[in-house]
Amino acid sequence: MERIDDKPFFEGRKVVLRAMEPEDLDTLYQIENDTTLWAHGISNVPYSRYALRKFINESLNDIYADHQLRLIVELKETREIAGCIDLFDYSVRHHRAEIGLVIRKPFQRRGLGCEALGLLLRYAFSFLRLHQVYAYVASENTPAASLFEQTGFERSAVLKDWIQEAGEYKSVVLYTLCQD
Repeated sequence: MERIDDKPFFEGRKVVLRAMEPEDLDTLYQIENDTTLWAHGISNVPYSRYALRKFINESLNDIYADHQLRLIVELKETREIAGCIDLFDYSVRHHRAEIGLVIRKPFQRRGLGCEALGLLLRYAFSFLRLHQVYAYVASENTPAASLFEQTGFERSAVLKDWIQEAGEYKSVVLYTLCQD
């Protein structure tokens, strides 16, 4: 295993992962209220600016205290917000967490998601000492499936009729990655 102080955890060639700031409110509001993303996550209601402001202000950015860690994916050169990446549903006992990743449409297909995921994985395994990370991916979401497979995740299970969207049930693939 490489030493944890060899490179910065949250800085890649194209992106930087950073803590949420109050100035991110409008972008988070757009992401959280994008109904096209709701089928891929657990949300099914809009978030108010008040609720998101409270979330930003009350977040300690400490996975042990919050049981989650949300980081902003920011372009290194322009400082534009490309998306966000999360570790959540953190289990202290089992040393695992779920990963969520959203890259905004104008920034997709540039390798930013892959780089952000790689940075977060390095942090999760090297610093947090997680044993396992996992993600649920809708079976028809081929870009996300490709991203997780390209990053070393394995298809661990297919959950038949796991999510419902517009009256239709769809399957989900559980992707897992374990630290050796």
